[in-house]
Amino acid sequence: MNPKLTYTNDVGGFKRGTGLLVIEVRNSNPNGDPDRDSDPRQRPDQRGEISPVSFKRKLRDLVEWKGEVWDALADELKLDAARFGILESRGRDRMDIAKKLTGDGQAFKNAYWDGRVFGNTFLESMKDDEAKKHGFKENEIKEFKANAIRTGCVHFGLGLSIAPIDIERHTNTNKSGVQDDKDRGMAPMGYRFVPHGLYLMPFFVNPSAAARTGCTGEDIALLLELIRYAYPHTRSHARPAVDLACAWYVEHSDKLGSCSDFAILDALSPTKLTDPDTPSKSLADYEPLPNSLPEDLAAKKDRHGNPALTLIDLLA
Repeated sequence: MNPKLTYTNDVGGFKRGTGLLVIEVRNSNPNGDPDRDSDPRQRPDQRGEISPVSFKRKLRDLVEWKGEVWDALADELKLDAARFGILESRGRDRMDIAKKLTGDGQAFKNAYWDGRVFGNTFLESMKDDEAKKHGFKENEIKEFKANAIRTGCVHFGLGLSIAPIDIERHTNTNKSGVQDDKDRGMAPMGYRFVPHGLYLMPFFVNPSAAARTGCTGEDIALLLELIRYAYPHTRSHARPAVDLACAWYVEHSDKLGSCSDFAILDALSPTKLTDPDTPSKSLADYEPLPNSLPEDLAAKKDRHGNPALTLIDLLA
């Protein structure tokens, strides 16, 4: 565990934080767009995109799978697996989840890590008639709707490439055919990838929402430790070479915030050295990644005269 992170296992036992992930892509599709035949996501100005949902899915998977990453971190952080279920999982039983939200809703908070951290909105769409068919009484319906979490303590922003990206499309071949009359297979333009790109994804940690979600300091500690493993331990055919070039987390000394989030993000964001409107070929096309806060931010003090900001390298 990074010794610089300040937290307790209590609800809201963590400080406000501002994070920035610098994601490098090499000959991979970091996030396919289902509306464009799974092409890498791209804005009209040719900048590439990685959705927040895509990155959070990887964190959820590492907790849900309960594999090597979970085993190592659960042992290090002394986590109770019963408290670290995943709400956004396939095959979930909506009515069972609704039952956990009746009464004071504590059963729900105790069960789902991603509900405590990222929030939950899916039960808001449940109709009263649907709930009554499953035996819920009027007061229980009011309870689980009142306890439904609408926002979480952690929000990831859109990942956006610093420079425009190229997209290449290759045909996939298969030695064995998929049609009865074919002895081999072919998928024209089935492999779509970005030759190189450097993406910036901000994220924000807000303890103000913890009272509603039940989010604790150990929930945030797990999140921050998971980040380094998000890409290496969830690789796929489409994204064999996507990883973090840098992952910064700035902890505010004041729970209400010690500095503008934008000032921190701007200070930590690298830029392309030349030709900013052309795709990059490698990491060498960018200025060296920062390893400290600039002097004006590092010198900031809180109201008690202590350093206002602490920079934590999540890859260290």
